[in-house]
Amino acid sequence: MAKMRKYMIVHNDPNISWDKVEENWGKLATIETCTWVRTFFNKKKGVRYCEWLAPGEKELKSIFAELNISFESVIEVEETVPDLWGKKWEEHLAAEAKASTLGF
Repeated sequence: MAKMRKYMIVHNDPNISWDKVEENWGKLATIETCTWVRTFFNKKKGVRYCEWLAPGEKELKSIFAELNISFESVIEVEETVPDLWGKKWEEHLAAEAKASTLGF
């Protein structure tokens, strides 16, 4: 099996209905070649940011084309969270604890 990489897909469709989004999610959850991880959705603006694991960008674009789901971009990404910052995060916490704005 090909190595899975992480991708962020941006879907910008202000006219999409919530029912259509849910219908698409049902279809996407059954995909076997790639794995849909999660979606962040702004209902008011119709913008969705979807995280996927896939062997490549080509496979994702093919899935969306096959299911007739529009997208603006497919970008390979890497995750970074505070606990991955190591020493820099520890230094940040120590400085924050001493800050005069603590608690504000």
